[in-house]
Amino acid sequence: MLLFYQSDIEKTPILSEEDSRHCVKVLRKNIKDKIHVVDGVGGLFECEIVKAHEKKCEVKILSVERAFEKRNHYLHIAIAPTKNADRIEYFIEKCVEIGIDEITLIQTKHSERKNQKTERLEKIAISAMKQSLKAYLPKINELTDFDKFINNANFEAMFIAHLTDDAKPLKDVVADKKEVLMMIGPEGDFTKEEIAMAKQTGFQVVTLGNSRLRTETAGVVACTVVNTFL
Repeated sequence: MLLFYQSDIEKTPILSEEDSRHCVKVLRKNIKDKIHVVDGVGGLFECEIVKAHEKKCEVKILSVERAFEKRNHYLHIAIAPTKNADRIEYFIEKCVEIGIDEITLIQTKHSERKNQKTERLEKIAISAMKQSLKAYLPKINELTDFDKFINNANFEAMFIAHLTDDAKPLKDVVADKKEVLMMIGPEGDFTKEEIAMAKQTGFQVVTLGNSRLRTETAGVVACTVVNTFL
């Protein structure tokens, strides 16, 4: 099955310019051809093309199916954007394929990137959602200061990845949790002060193994562990 995406398909049954071009020019779809569209919140729509325009492909909804079951847990990963933009894009792509609900970019003391536009990341997420045949699009939040983020965090289970003597393996403490917030630090790691602040606000220090991981790798590993053990 090939999926297209339109967040407001029931009110605006028109594909985006990018999807319209792919549908009409690349796939050679025409009037009366049937396609499948997801809305990013679990809806799967069987549609029929009524206007095969390469910039505004209009469709008619034939049926609606909530075939994509949502996972029984909510995963939010807060991660420091990497200096190399390709790495954070890799993280977004792989976590969407695995399964994630929300992503926040955090500005830490050792962050090497001081700004990060989310528009490009949202496009990566949409592409990964369609490619992996999912109907849920994660929310991607703007870059947020570390202090502000932890002070507003309110999840059933909150973890911060760091190699310390008191850290427990994530897989050992995540079982049976319905809401999980995971923080991943920058290339230079969190500072001691940041770790202390996080612990004071309810975060538990966890490890993702004995290896020293790149930021984006740590994010993907955390996503995989949560989805495996919940």
